[in-house]
Formats: sequence, C-alpha cells, structure tokens
Amino acid sequence: MLFPLVLVLLFIALPLSAQTAPGLLDLEGPALVSRAAVLMDAETGTVLYAKNPDEKIPPASLTKLMTIHIALKEAAAAGLSLDKSITPPRESWAINQPYRSSLMFLAAGQTVSLRELLLGLAIPSGNDAAVAVALQFAPSVAGFTELMNREARRLGLIATRFVEPSGISEDNMTTAMEFARFCRIYLQQHPETLAELHSVPEFAYPKISNVAEAYHDRPGTIIQTNHNTLLKSFAGVDGLKTGYIDEAGYNIALTAERQDTRFIAVILGAPAAWRGDRIRDEDGQKLLSWAFENFRTIRPILGHIDSVRLWKGKAKFAELRAGEAPEFTAPAGRGAKLWLSTEISDPLIAPLPVHYKAGDLILSDEQGELRRIPLLTVKGYEQGNFFKRGWDSLRLFFRKLFHKK
Repeated sequence: MLFPLVLVLLFIALPLSAQTAPGLLDLEGPALVSRAAVLMDAETGTVLYAKNPDEKIPPASLTKLMTIHIALKEAAAAGLSLDKSITPPRESWAINQPYRSSLMFLAAGQTVSLRELLLGLAIPSGNDAAVAVALQFAPSVAGFTELMNREARRLGLIATRFVEPSGISEDNMTTAMEFARFCRIYLQQHPETLAELHSVPEFAYPKISNVAEAYHDRPGTIIQTNHNTLLKSFAGVDGLKTGYIDEAGYNIALTAERQDTRFIAVILGAPAAWRGDRIRDEDGQKLLSWAFENFRTIRPILGHIDSVRLWKGKAKFAELRAGEAPEFTAPAGRGAKLWLSTEISDPLIAPLPVHYKAGDLILSDEQGELRRIPLLTVKGYEQGNFFKRGWDSLRLFFRKLFHKK
C-alpha cells in the first residue's frame, strides 16, 4: 500500500537517532593537517567526516569535559547546589600542580563554589580546578578517575581511558570518533553548559568573595580569556573545549549551530609546534564551514500511520509504529518538501511478535528517497482459529493465482 502525504516540517527538538541518508557521505570533505578528526550531526549522530577516527591520541585538556560531566551527574544525584562553597584542599592549590599546568589559581585560605570550579575547568582549563572537583566527589583523585573510566565503559567508549582528571598525562587516551560520540551525549545531557560554561568569554579569579577578609583590598584577581578563539571568529560556535600537551599536540572539541542545525567536530593532533594552535583552529573552521555549506538537519513530524491487513490472525489489522526517531541529516538544499510512502511486507501473516519489522516508511523529496524508517508492530499478534486460517489461506491462494493485490 502506498500513500503520498505532504509532511509538515517543524524544527523542534526530538529524540536522538543516528541514521545516514543514502549517498550522504559521497561528498569529499576538506583536507586537514591535524592527525585525526570526526564531524557529526549533533541531533542525529550521523558521521559526515572522518580522518583516522580510531587512532588513539591523548585528549589533553579535553579530558576536563568528562570531569565536568561526572561532577554534574554526581551533584545532581546528591541534590548538591553548584553554588555551594567549599575550601579547596591542599592537593588542589595551584602551587601543588605539575609544571606548565593551566591554572585557575586556587590557594590556601580561599573559598570557592562548585560553579566557579566548573568555570575554572571550562575557561582557563585549570588543572587545580580538576583536582578540587575530583576531591569533592571522591575520596581521592584516583577514586574520581575510576568514576570517569566507569562512565566511559558505560557509554561504550572502548578505547577511551583516563589516569587523572585534568588531561595533563599522556596516558589518558581517546579517539576522535569516541570523543565525538561522548560530546554528543554530553550536549544531550547538559545543554545548559554551552551558555553557562563553554561560551563564557573570560574568567576572573580570585574575587573578593573568594579570599580572606584581610585580602579584600588586594584579592589578586587574574582575568583569563577562553582558550577557544573560534567563539569570536566563527559564527555559531558556542563550545566546547581546547587542549594541549606535547605528546598529543593541539586538540579541540567544537560545536556550532546555525539555522537549527548543530554540528560537533573533534580534532586531535594538530602539530605540537609554532602555530599549531592556529592550524588546529583553521582545521576547525574548514570542517565546520564545509558542514554548514553541505548539510542540514531535518526534523519531520510523522502523521498517523495506518493499520495494515493481517492474514490468518485473530485481528484483521496490525497496528504499526515508527521504529526510529524521524529526524535525519540531508544534503543542503534538499528536504524542503517531503512526501511519505510505505512499503509493507505482503502478505503479513500471523503469528507476529511485538516489534516485528513489517515494512518501511520512506521519506522522499522531488529528487528521490532521503530516509527509510522501519515500521514495527505495536504488539504481538496471535493466529486466528482453524476456520479463520483456512479461509485466509483460500483467499491468499486465489489472490496469488489472479495476481491481485
């Protein structure tokens, strides 16, 4: 049974899927200098570009995104306010961090809120903030690191592992593909962090509220700017994080949104040399520009799905539902007007289990097919009685004999 319908397109948030439209990846992407990169549609999870996606590279300070993720999860689970003030433990003081650490400048005698620590992770990339956060949610840095690794395993990140929460160690490891997948989950679970953490342009610390009263007239405030310079130079960028260590080179996890389409780009291993950070940023601009020029996210709303004829069953018709979320990634310029048709397995014969694939919904525009969505049975369907099965068998025989549909 085929029935064309015009679909109304509303660009609203719907559940995530990870489908790829036919021929979508035929377009050649830009040449990048960095060792590895992955670009995906943040809504659908569709991977649009990949260069050495499975090469293992230390994430450097991209590690702090997992640290923030764990902190937000643990705080929410404990009902802990991000505005709660704590005294940074001695292990987290700036003077106790490894040589060449990025810092938010935690020190003795200060008080600091969890929110400030998260800002200290996101903007100046403070290794001291990473230690303070870890010790807030675990009895030791090693204990917090185990939470990070447990979460990575839970999320299916097989190659990703951590030995500490700041990213300074070369023994932290990830791949561009796995970290892009993680960033998608991170944005899905913590969308507020884009405005509250990752796109904030600068960070001032310590303030008067952070130091003892004796230092209120000279708190020693240091203002640091967000290391993600693409926040200012590329329209739509609002996150996420940069990173650098000698063993990895320059890394960046980027996200940008234009006209209701959001992309995630993870770039690892820009040269650990002069202008390496510029090369990394140029690769990011190339990748995002290419993405916005060539792809868009489409969020169709599916109309009512008709029940279909069921043979030899107690019921005469089977109810069907879409087996996947309908949104998909399409080439730019396509999908402005969509039609829906169905392909149903014919004949559909009982018994059928619940979630049986009975056919497909097909989304097409004037140029052809764009997306297929499996149609699944809403429930299981039992066989009819002897007379029902016999009568339907006879009808199907003559139906086949005379080639009737």
